[in-house]
Amino acid sequence: MFTLAIVGRPNVGKSTLFNRLIGKRIALVDDTPGVTRDRREGDARLADLSFRIIDTAGLEEPGDGDLQRRMREQTDRAVEQADLCLLLIDARAGLTPLDTHFARLLRKGETPVLLAANKCEGGAGQQGLIDAYALGLGEPIALSAEHGQGLGELYDALAEFQEARNAAAVDEGPGEPVPVAIEGDDNEDTPDRPLKIAIVGRPNAGKSTLINQLIGEERLLAGPEAGLTRDSIAVEWEWSGRPVRLFDTAGMRKRARVSGKLEKLAVADAKRAMGFAESVILLIDATAPFEKQDLHIADMIAREGRAMVIAVNKWDLIDYPQEWLKALRNQLDEALPQIRGVPLITLSALSGKGVEKLLPAVAKMNAVWNKRIGTAILNEWLSEMTERHPPPLSQGRRIKLRYMTQVSTRPPTFAVFSPKGQELPGAYARYLINGLRADFDLPGVPIRLRMRRRSNPYVDE
Repeated sequence: MFTLAIVGRPNVGKSTLFNRLIGKRIALVDDTPGVTRDRREGDARLADLSFRIIDTAGLEEPGDGDLQRRMREQTDRAVEQADLCLLLIDARAGLTPLDTHFARLLRKGETPVLLAANKCEGGAGQQGLIDAYALGLGEPIALSAEHGQGLGELYDALAEFQEARNAAAVDEGPGEPVPVAIEGDDNEDTPDRPLKIAIVGRPNAGKSTLINQLIGEERLLAGPEAGLTRDSIAVEWEWSGRPVRLFDTAGMRKRARVSGKLEKLAVADAKRAMGFAESVILLIDATAPFEKQDLHIADMIAREGRAMVIAVNKWDLIDYPQEWLKALRNQLDEALPQIRGVPLITLSALSGKGVEKLLPAVAKMNAVWNKRIGTAILNEWLSEMTERHPPPLSQGRRIKLRYMTQVSTRPPTFAVFSPKGQELPGAYARYLINGLRADFDLPGVPIRLRMRRRSNPYVDE
């Protein structure tokens, strides 16, 4: 399987083509130039051809020390990583000096380059398509990423590259394997499913810096500017022999402060990534901890039913850490009793201090999130709980809790069967949930309790 990097100046349709080739709308697309900042990877398929694809930030000529320079470095890494580059230009806008400049740079590199002219639907892009020959990259492929036109010509060019690559591998002689793309081959030696972790928080909490520190490379764009991340980027990694998929997300501000279509799309994408994940790391800033928005995000994670770990970043800036940590724990337990016992990990994403404690805490919470309790044990426990503190009266008669079972995990979900189960007060339900958390060692995960009207389902009425 080969890797294709889509490059070009801003707003030529790279993310639209990326979404088209992977068959999902996961990259943010907007008319605003420069939406994509980090490189995003995915598995693409075009007819019978399977390959890896990288969406990149728009090529610009930046000054030293600014955001554009760091975006350009991310794109340069994608070009170095790729086996083939696809330079995309906007046929309707025509050839620009930036197109010419970057075509010259790509020709000097070692990575082969294909040229495609996007937005060729109708006749408006014909002149730009003709002008593209001047770039010296051969015959341009006429595309319309938005409408799916020209994909047959793109397939022919990619298939020719794949055949030439396979032939070159054969010519190397015996003992050299021919690269063959096998669906799902990467997972054959690893029976465990990947641990899916989303990192969420307010803008400028250090989410991208934390991921870079974890994986040991500058994979994501990071810096002092708030709101750098827009797309939710999935990063494949391995920790202690276990595959991990890390989701970097856009910072989530208060709803009233979210302005503009692009920021709304970024926040919606962050919430979608949270739904894909199994565990969520809520990253907060130690210098401004547990603001109302932090608590709102934590409550959102709990309602989503995800295993959660709270990481307190920039801990190296705190003068009295022990007193501060105790105050944070008290504030969290008071504000969010439904996730009492959630781990608090203090760290510095920039220096790496304390980061080694994060993944073990996530793995432990994931095990709690998947925990299952036997039915016989639960019913013995329910009998003890109701004897210790009987359910209240309803219309002058005691509510009888007849039977209890765990109906699912991820998060732990329990059903209690009772003829008047729907009349059970919320306070008594919280009493049962707190008992489950304490007696069965279920700290920090959401626990769901469902009341069912009928009696024991395993006994014929």
